[in-house]
Amino acid sequence: MLYEGSCHCGLVSFSVEAPSSVEVERCNCSVCSKSGFLHLIVPKSHFHLLTGKEALTEYTFNTGVAKHYFCKHCGIKPFYIPRSNPDGMDVNVNCLDTKPANIRIVQFDGQNWEDNAAVLAHKSKD
Repeated sequence: MLYEGSCHCGLVSFSVEAPSSVEVERCNCSVCSKSGFLHLIVPKSHFHLLTGKEALTEYTFNTGVAKHYFCKHCGIKPFYIPRSNPDGMDVNVNCLDTKPANIRIVQFDGQNWEDNAAVLAHKSKD
């Protein structure tokens, strides 16, 4: 299935290929718990930025591997390159215009990231 999404103001839009049934993570780390990000990690080849490259700004911290992209105008983070899957893209399901028919939300202990990140490694593989 092909889903489209955007930031709040609509300047940044994207598409993502994902099945109609997905498992997404709700992370309790300091960034995700404050932003309400629901993680849909896909291979980079399944993600396409449609508009708004110039409207994006990047935020990194700690190791600098994760690249968090925010719209400079409305402040929404619709997707990012995750540290757990630097070969993939992590889309915020909350930013999709139409959601997959079946979404299973699982808890991810991002507060203890080093101990748990390996369980996500398969998500960016084709």
